[in-house]
Amino acid sequence: VQLQASGGGLVQAGDSLRLSCAASGRTFRSYVMGWFRRAPGKDREFVAAISRGSNTYYADAVKGRFTISRDNAENTVYLQMKSLGPEDTAVYYCAAGARIIVSSYGNGDQYDYWGQGTLVTVSS
Repeated sequence: VQLQASGGGLVQAGDSLRLSCAASGRTFRSYVMGWFRRAPGKDREFVAAISRGSNTYYADAVKGRFTISRDNAENTVYLQMKSLGPEDTAVYYCAAGARIIVSSYGNGDQYDYWGQGTLVTVSS
């Protein structure tokens, strides 16, 4: 599976942005999809995940502001981000995992494939 993330950019605090992650292959629907981010000088952190059945999971830092969704017909997962703040500035990565249990959705080491990342910069 190859993943291509896009949609990042420079926005102002309070703005919205939607990230996309397009996947190759015909088995997209069989993967758990996740979004992670790495802020400058910080470790990678979990943002959101969506199960094969479209159940969604969020980090506390983004709950209520971000929405993850998937379109299996288009082999794409989205991350809709609202009320962005400078703390959301990071490179955002999408990831796909074939065999991940719910309790591990937030563990990046459990994912099999990663996209190249897309930079989101939020100015104050």
